[in-house]
Amino acid sequence: MTRHKSSFHAFSERFSHQATLWAGSTWAFMIALAVLIVWGFTGPIFSFSDTWQLIINTGTTIVTFLMVFLIQRSQNKESEAVQIKLNEILAAMEGASNRLINIEDMSEEEIHRLHACYQKLATAAREAGELCATHTIEEAMRCAEVEEPKTLAPTAGTQEE
Repeated sequence: MTRHKSSFHAFSERFSHQATLWAGSTWAFMIALAVLIVWGFTGPIFSFSDTWQLIINTGTTIVTFLMVFLIQRSQNKESEAVQIKLNEILAAMEGASNRLINIEDMSEEEIHRLHACYQKLATAAREAGELCATHTIEEAMRCAEVEEPKTLAPTAGTQEE
C-alpha cells in the first residue's frame, strides 16, 4: 500500500508540475484568449441567452477553482525551497544565529515580537550612525528590552558573544 501511495504522490507531483508549467505558458494564454473570442462571436448566434452566458461562467469558475489549488501548491513548494536555501545560508555563515533557522515555524506572535526587536535595533543603529555594523539576536532583544521568546533560547552550536 505504501508503494501505491508513493507512486500516486509521484504521479500527482509530475502532473501538478506540468500543469503549472503549461498554465503559465504563452500557449495557455493564447488558447484562453481564443476561447473568449469564439465565445464572444457566438453570442449573436445564441441571442446572448442565459445559457450562452452560463457556459463561460461555468467554464471560468471551474478553471479558477482548479488554478487556486495549483497556484497554492506551487507557492508552497517555492516558499519551502526558499526557506531551505535561507536556512542553509544561516547555517553556513559564521557568526549567524542558528536560532533563526526555521523561524517560519514560530508562532505569528513570536515573529511579530522578534520583528519589533529588529526594528528597534535598526533604529538604534541608524541613530548611532552604525548602518553597516553587525548585531546578534541577543543585541536585538536587549535593544528592544523584551523577554526572549522561548523558541529563541540558545541552542547547541550557537555562538554567544
